Amino acid sequence: MSLSRREWLRTLGVAGVGALTPLEKLATAAWPGRKMAPATALEVATLRAPGDIVELYSTSDVFTPARGRTWMKFSFDFPEPAIVFGDHRFSFLVFTDENTYGLDRSRMRATGTSEALELTCDEFVWAGGQERAPGKLRAAFSRRDATVEWHITVEMDRPIKSVTTVIRDVPRGRISVGGGQLVDTKDGDLLVGYPFGAGDLHNFDVTSITTAVAVVEAGDRDFRYLTTLDNLVRPKRYYFQAGERAFRIEAVYEHDAWRNDRRLEVPGWQLGRAPSLDEAVAAHMQHVEQAFALQPWESRADVPAWMRTIALVTTLHGMHYTGFIFNDYARQLEILRWIATQIPAERVLVFLSAWDGRYYWDYPNYTVPSRMGGETAFRRLIAEAQRLGFKMMPMFGANAANRRQPVWPAIAGGATYKIDGDLYNVNWVDWNNDRHQDGWLTYMNLGADAWRNHLEGRIAEIIERFGIDAYFLDIVGGHVNSTTGDMHAGTKRLVDNLRSKYPTVACVGEMPYDALHGFIPMYQAGAGQRWRKYSRFFQHLSAPAAGRGSSGVHEWGFSHIDRDTLGLSPAAIPTLQVVDDTFTRYREVVATIIARAKARAGIA
Repeated sequence: MSLSRREWLRTLGVAGVGALTPLEKLATAAWPGRKMAPATALEVATLRAPGDIVELYSTSDVFTPARGRTWMKFSFDFPEPAIVFGDHRFSFLVFTDENTYGLDRSRMRATGTSEALELTCDEFVWAGGQERAPGKLRAAFSRRDATVEWHITVEMDRPIKSVTTVIRDVPRGRISVGGGQLVDTKDGDLLVGYPFGAGDLHNFDVTSITTAVAVVEAGDRDFRYLTTLDNLVRPKRYYFQAGERAFRIEAVYEHDAWRNDRRLEVPGWQLGRAPSLDEAVAAHMQHVEQAFALQPWESRADVPAWMRTIALVTTLHGMHYTGFIFNDYARQLEILRWIATQIPAERVLVFLSAWDGRYYWDYPNYTVPSRMGGETAFRRLIAEAQRLGFKMMPMFGANAANRRQPVWPAIAGGATYKIDGDLYNVNWVDWNNDRHQDGWLTYMNLGADAWRNHLEGRIAEIIERFGIDAYFLDIVGGHVNSTTGDMHAGTKRLVDNLRSKYPTVACVGEMPYDALHGFIPMYQAGAGQRWRKYSRFFQHLSAPAAGRGSSGVHEWGFSHIDRDTLGLSPAAIPTLQVVDDTFTRYREVVATIIARAKARAGIA
């Protein structure tokens, strides 16, 4: 029984009009009478020439249905006609806020050579190929040694939200994302997003990566890396969909949500090869350093001298969301006086967590509450601790505000709306333990003047009135592609403005992505050896405190603390968590933690 043309195309998933004849010959030779399994895409790759246009679908070359972990996808065959260049087949998808579009196979044209190729298409399809729509796509490919680079230009009669390149013929293997360790996904799929879940922390379990690189271990000394040449912070997503021999990879570019461009030029993508994982990531990091002006820690101009010698960070937990006070200002000062007897105070950074009242509930007022002791006690805490040598750093929320606070009408214009227009509320925490997430907080966008000006003003007032040494920006790495403005650019503007006014006051952040290292030199959480070249890290405030493992003002409650390590991370500055019973019941453990910090810093 002979194969029909349609069945042959769908079985192999590689042949187009130009490639049909040799592939039909291969089919006859490979399994006459259909007794042998069909050749795989990798096995017939040598029959394809640069510029060949092949017929593919969303289900081509992948397990259907999936054999492991997977994500949502179409329940039919969506056309993905591909252009051959180098060792791969490339398809393109265009997304607006109302539909998905592919290229019309009959309107695709390719010109060029094996070193440089241009693909054009002047009509799109939708509804799985049942309908057509006006649109243009141009993709310019180039190859240098083992690296393929491509740039895409898209035009439509409606605003374009995102553009995906689908890449086939990358052999199955362990995957590294964001420069991390290699992981075996077995027969399952993998979805990762840069940064902060690609703009949504709760994007159906997407893995957040701090820099937009992905690497596949294709073989011994054969590492295939995929990276962007974008020099702006914009969401990128990589989706690895498993097939028998190779991955179907989606490289997704998401455009600026505050724009409504009907024509856009997608920043270049690169697909390269390297003999090791480190060399593959290094090729990406070279671009990152240039794009975001990253400077080595030793030569950074924004690192004050005292920050270079910090041996211990002490997190003094203040007031819980419910109003429970772990340590008021007087008690915090008492604790610091004792710590000064154990370690030189000038080697300690004091992180004042929830100094401003009820944790998160009083965001974004940033005023001194009377229940903690009022302004007199707060001023005494800062002044006397500094006289002892401590560096004092209060906490500010970079992107959260309580809509029930009186200030809300003045800052409402700074609310974050995700690219699809939905308001992003901080509704994933059960603050009061009624077993239901609370939604009175809104995620705020520093790219909007109303919010940035308010936060900058509150930080400036605390600096001027109390003379603090540093300020902490909570969740500053939580980048969202908001319709209300460029969040990353707004963040940099805030930090630059404050640094210009107060050059001796340092900025410290949380959860960094690559570009933040260009202007914030220290972080809570996010420690990694690769990023220690540029910044320093201490442990998250929710890390378990000595004794019962309280997370203090954080919503995590209690967790176990390792008796051997005492919870100290080898990659971060030793961090001492101080809650309500830390000094009354576990002072000996605290002394041990301080002793270990001293030993690590070489303090006699």
